[in-house]
Formats: sequence, structure tokens, C-alpha cells
Amino acid sequence: MNPSLGKRFLAEAAGTALLVAIGTGAIVLSARAGGVPQWELALAWFFAVLVPIVLFVGVSGAHLNPAVTLGLAASGRIGWSEVPEYVFGQVVGAFVGSAFVAVAFGTEAHLGSTLPSTNVLTVFGGEAAFTAALVAAVFVLADHGEGRFRCRLALPPLVVGVSTYVIGPLTGSSLNPARTIAPALLSGSFAGLWVYLVSVPVGALLIGLAWQPRSVDRRDRGPGRLEVEP
Repeated sequence: MNPSLGKRFLAEAAGTALLVAIGTGAIVLSARAGGVPQWELALAWFFAVLVPIVLFVGVSGAHLNPAVTLGLAASGRIGWSEVPEYVFGQVVGAFVGSAFVAVAFGTEAHLGSTLPSTNVLTVFGGEAAFTAALVAAVFVLADHGEGRFRCRLALPPLVVGVSTYVIGPLTGSSLNPARTIAPALLSGSFAGLWVYLVSVPVGALLIGLAWQPRSVDRRDRGPGRLEVEP
């Protein structure tokens, strides 16, 4: 791993750990409190995604999600050779974040695992559709940069927040294989795990293959670039 990829690996691991710790930590604390309104969990997940993006977008592009990395590679916005380091960092970070939640807050709500509470078709469709929306939001950021006042950095977190509010009660709102695998394995909660591991990549690939960039800055690819070629 060259130094550049090493920095990206560390950024992805730290960012994903932060994302999982904030997001699933909110779920665990909600369960301990006897439940909170869904909009509060949606807000927590908005910040769970926004904070690491702001912190690490300049280092790795802050994918924080194997599905996002997959979509970027499938569309040609990053090279396939970069994918293993990104995904490995994301998975390691997810386990670190989930382990932190277990130690700091407890293991209620299966450590914030994504568990289906409706039929498989609804889970598959909801997860695939919102993952596609998430990857599309990342593509806007990747192709057009952060925008004035870095406002476009809020697009992916906004999708995750809306997803948490809309399909969270039905699917747990994964959109992220690393975020789903870590608490599932650490808590031993495997119900419906396969549907997340299939539907989320499918949603990412659909957008990745359909939305090709008009041009790609090969010197600095990925979301969060301040300047890109037109």
C-alpha cells in the first residue's frame, strides 16, 4: 500500500468508525430510553454521515461506505485498483465503531443492527432505491465539487437522514454494507442479512453503470473535490 492509499485507508477507517459510532450509538441509546421519535434518529444519522465527511473528504473523498465506493468505481470516477483499500478501511472502521458502542453504551437493539420488519420485497426495494439516491448524491458532489460554503457536502447526509425517517422503521435503513455487517456479527443478529448485502450493491451498481461522468479528473478523483474538469 503506497503512502497515498495508506492515508485513504486510515481516513476511511476513522470516518466509518465515527459514522457507525454516532448512528448506531443513537439507536442503542434510543432503545435504552424506551424509544425516541423517528425524526430524532433521522437527525442523528444526518450528523453521523455529515461529520466524517467534513473531517475526511479532503483526504479520501469520505466514501465511508462500500456501496458508494462500488458505485464510484462502476462509473469510472475512481479506479478499481483503489477499491480494496477503501472497502477494507470501511469494514475495519465499522467494527471499531460498533465495538465502541457495545463498550460505551451497551448492546440493546442488537447494537443498532438493521433488521427487517416487513416483507423481503419491500426491504429490497427500499434499500436499493435509497442506496441509488445516496450514490446519485455522491456523484453530484464528485462531479461538481463542494459548492459555495461547502453546501453540497450535506447532500449524502440528507439522503441518509430521509431514508432513516422513511424506511428506517421497516428496514433499519442500511444503505451501507459495512454499517450492517459490523453490528450484525458482533451481536449475532443475522435475520435478513442477505437482503441488505444484495439490495444495497444492486442500487449502487444501477446508478454507477447508468450515470457515467462526462469527464473525470484523473489526478484527483472522488467526491468532495474543490475543482474538477467541466
